[in-house]
Amino acid sequence: MRPLVRPLLALAVGVLAARCREAPVTAPPPITTLPRQLSAAEQGLIARDNQFAFTLFGEIARQAGPDSNLFISPLSTAMALGMAYTGAAGATQTEMQQVLQLDGLTLDDVERSYRSLIALLRGLDPQVAFTLANSVWYDPDPRFAPTPDFLAATRTYFDARVESLDFRSPSAAPTINSWVSDQTGGKIPAIVPDPIGSDVVAYLIDAIYFKGSWTTQFDGSRTRPGPFRLANGTAVTVPMMTHGRTVRVGVARADGLIVFDLPYGGGAYSMTIALPQQASGIESLVQGLTGERWSAWIAGLDSGSFEVFLPKFTLTYGLTINAVLKALGMPSAFCESQRADFTRMNPSGALCITDVMHKAFVDVNEEGTEAAAATAVGIGVTSVPASIVVDRPFVFAIRERLSGTILFLGRVMNPAAS
Repeated sequence: MRPLVRPLLALAVGVLAARCREAPVTAPPPITTLPRQLSAAEQGLIARDNQFAFTLFGEIARQAGPDSNLFISPLSTAMALGMAYTGAAGATQTEMQQVLQLDGLTLDDVERSYRSLIALLRGLDPQVAFTLANSVWYDPDPRFAPTPDFLAATRTYFDARVESLDFRSPSAAPTINSWVSDQTGGKIPAIVPDPIGSDVVAYLIDAIYFKGSWTTQFDGSRTRPGPFRLANGTAVTVPMMTHGRTVRVGVARADGLIVFDLPYGGGAYSMTIALPQQASGIESLVQGLTGERWSAWIAGLDSGSFEVFLPKFTLTYGLTINAVLKALGMPSAFCESQRADFTRMNPSGALCITDVMHKAFVDVNEEGTEAAAATAVGIGVTSVPASIVVDRPFVFAIRERLSGTILFLGRVMNPAAS
């Protein structure tokens, strides 16, 4: 799906606090610390999720058009795939562990850390609306009976809604999509196809919604058309927000970039923007993103006073990330490989991932930012062909069945040749 954007992305930051002529209202104190200390496993999971974020984003950018806008929720993707990871085994589990950057963490570390991080993120800043929800929907198909352990893990560690649903019913897709829409404030109205494909027996879904006002809001009366330089050297005109004065923002200069940090609400959440010196430098910036570089930029942020200009924009983006995940190193999880191993989800060994679908939305305006995303991992049953056509070279044997003795063994490369 090609992104739809009004106008375009750029950089800056801002914020002019609304001023009332009435009695002053005491603002809540800024949030400067977490309510509790992170465990070593939680810190490890966050670092690995961030590295996965940059790796995933870089591969999506590499496969997308060079001039296309991108917007994803790596956390939503990691969470949905994390539920699938709890049901994986063998080589499939190993591949998913590597792609999700979970090396060095036990499955227990991953599950318990996700559970505690979900609880931590919810309600962290009362001035910011934040929803993170998971669900597991499965068809009571005789081909798929999820293990009690798998369902219990998704409930316990991902706080997932787990529900059996007849996928062949006309109401199945609307039911799932309605849940996604509810969890994302209507910004992601649908994530699964209607009707649901006959090969799909389950969906593992994560949905995220965020709405936060800038700690200091932009002045809507000062928004004016302004130029925005494209990577190819041309320019377009976009509505540019500002506040007409300098404001205190977190800023760092490193690797030929300016990095800005724009807080929301009480400061627990922020928008961090990395701006290359030249428009043509965006490709190297995206492809050079790593967890280490990002951590260094964040550590280098220092408060400064700047007049900031930021484009006002709305962006909707969606894609199926099968090819991205295969390129990153987990091809066996998908149905095409015929090698998927989700025996911890169902011992039959016949399950595989059909599609990993991702949709995201963001609206950045003078008041703040509204963003939502959903990721659906489709689980299917490995198909058995309805017919067998021997239309390529083959090996054959003539044997005695009861003893198993092979009498003749051959290879046919061209049946027309004598």
